[in-house]
Amino acid sequence: MDKIKEILNFSFELTDKIHIDVKTILFLLFILLVTNIVLKVTMRIVKKRLNDEDKDKFTGVFNFVKYFIYILVIIIGLESSGVEVSVLLAGSAALLVGLGLGLQTLFQDIISGIFMLVDKTLSVNDIVEIDGKIGKIEEIKLRTTRAVTIDDKVLIIPNHKFLTESLFNWTQNGVQTTEGVEVGVAYGSDVELVREILLEVARENPKVLKSNAPKVLFTDFGDSALQFRLLFSIKNGYEHLQIKSDLRFEIDKRFRENNIQIPFPQRDVHIIKK
Repeated sequence: MDKIKEILNFSFELTDKIHIDVKTILFLLFILLVTNIVLKVTMRIVKKRLNDEDKDKFTGVFNFVKYFIYILVIIIGLESSGVEVSVLLAGSAALLVGLGLGLQTLFQDIISGIFMLVDKTLSVNDIVEIDGKIGKIEEIKLRTTRAVTIDDKVLIIPNHKFLTESLFNWTQNGVQTTEGVEVGVAYGSDVELVREILLEVARENPKVLKSNAPKVLFTDFGDSALQFRLLFSIKNGYEHLQIKSDLRFEIDKRFRENNIQIPFPQRDVHIIKK
């Protein structure tokens, strides 16, 4: 028994003023184990009452909060065991300041992730545009969000960017989006025929929604062309580049068949001889 007491009272010297013995370490391990069990039981009870969408959000927020609970439990455990945590923190002030500055962006990302999960700013399968890049959201974590671009490249976005920069969410109001293709035709062209061709091309494309009829706008009298814009709706905004490309191929083909020219800017050069 004396040997056990001797082992339990064996002390490690951290600083001149701070000592921690084996029984304190065992006590900390015990309360951390109990805390871990309580947190797991709490998470299971709460998750049973949530729907599938909210379960993932709760798990993300809970995983972040539990680390603060662990830190709080360790501090309380040390204080109750007679270890002066305030002295330890004061001695490590410079280290903590440097660590805090280094982790500033990390915590900014984490807090932004919590806001995103709670207020539904962003959801999985949303199509977003940020920093000129377009991607489909595949996974939202506390620190980063994973998206896949149109050319199948993985885009890892720090969460703070969604709160500090402008974000275009193409699917926030639903999966249907309105897109446009612009084209110019030569002066003197039959504008009614141009409009009919553009509408036919849009109607015949299987990926253009029939429920929202396409429109043609005569947008401007340009320097070298009459400017038109074809507006149409699609269900999957993620495919907008391919759909626009298909429409342009077909528009060019129909214009050639009907002798409608797509002009290019021309300049007259006058040479003055002296």
